[in-house]
Amino acid sequence: MNKQKREGRKKDVTNEIVTREYTINLHKRIHGVGFKRRAPRALTEIRKFAQKHMGTQDVRIDSRLNKYVWSKGINHVPYRVRVRLARKRNEDEDSPHKLYTLVTYVPVLTFKELQTVNVESE
Repeated sequence: MNKQKREGRKKDVTNEIVTREYTINLHKRIHGVGFKRRAPRALTEIRKFAQKHMGTQDVRIDSRLNKYVWSKGINHVPYRVRVRLARKRNEDEDSPHKLYTLVTYVPVLTFKELQTVNVESE
């Protein structure tokens, strides 16, 4: 399949304002990372996950999510985290990006049987 057909198939959904809930497996994303770099790397991996799934370069991480990742210290990062990714319009006029992604923490009792969910806007 040539390059033009592949590019034509991909539709641009980055202009939609959407909110989804995901479960991120941090354990596989920080495997093999040194102990004193695990929590900072986990936040970097959350940022990369949000950029990939929401298609925005500007990703903002909520302070409650940061506290959850750091809750067990720098080298004992929780295995999984449930997050809500919200793609929003940027009110800052001189920003190069029209949209940004806000990543917030969603507390859950168990991660069993959880799927990706589209959340209706509040």
